Amino acid sequence: MVNINNAPKGAGHRKRLRDRFLQSGLDGFLDYEIVELLLTLGTPMKDCKQMAKKAVKQYKGLRGVLDASLEDLQNVKGIGPSNAFGIKLFQAISERYAKEQLPPKISLSSPQKIAVYLREKLGREKKEHFVVLLLDAQNDLLKIKEISVGTLDETLVHPREVFESAIKHLASHIIIAHNHPSGSLEPSESDLRLTQRLQSVGELVGISVLDHIIISNTGYISLKEKNLL
Repeated sequence: MVNINNAPKGAGHRKRLRDRFLQSGLDGFLDYEIVELLLTLGTPMKDCKQMAKKAVKQYKGLRGVLDASLEDLQNVKGIGPSNAFGIKLFQAISERYAKEQLPPKISLSSPQKIAVYLREKLGREKKEHFVVLLLDAQNDLLKIKEISVGTLDETLVHPREVFESAIKHLASHIIIAHNHPSGSLEPSESDLRLTQRLQSVGELVGISVLDHIIISNTGYISLKEKNLL
C-alpha cells in the first residue's frame, strides 16, 4: 500500500493537471500550466508551479520559454539541467516533427514559407548565421548553404562564396537570409549594403537574388516585401 504521507509535494495538483490534459488537451490551460507540465517530466519530487510562473514572466510568455536555451532556462531559480528535460524534449521533438513534415521537394514560393523553414534552423541561434538558399527555376529548394557565423558584416560575406555554390548546383535564383539573435527585425545599413552588393553580382552572373530574409525568434522581415530590394 502506498503511504500518502510520502507522496511528493504537489502530487495531487500534478495529477489533476495531467488528467485535464488527457481529457481535453491544452484547452483552458494557462501558459505557466503548460510549462509546469513540461517541467514535471524531469522533476518527480518537487512542485513546479512557482518556477513555471517565473519562467513565463522572465521570458514573456510560453513561446519565449519554449524557445529558450538550456543555459537561459537555468537563469530561472529552481530550474536546472534535470528538470529542464521536458522543455528540451519538446524543442527536439518539435524540430524533428517539422523536418519530417517537409515534403521531399520544398517549394519556397513566398516569404512566409521561407520564414517558417528558416525559423526551424536559425530561430534559436545565439550568433548570427548567414545562409544562402539555392533555388531552381520553379523556386524549389536545391540546397541551403551556410556562409558565415558571427557578427554579420559585408566584409565577412564575400560574393564569391555566395555564388560559388549557386553555380555548382545550377541554381537559377538565390535567397539570402540571416538571423538577428537580439530579436530586432530592423535591417542595418550593413544588411542593406550587402544586399545591394550581392544583387549587383547576381545580375552579372545571371543568378537573381530574389529576397533577403531576416529571422528572429519572434518573426521575420522580407526586404523584398519592404521594397528594400
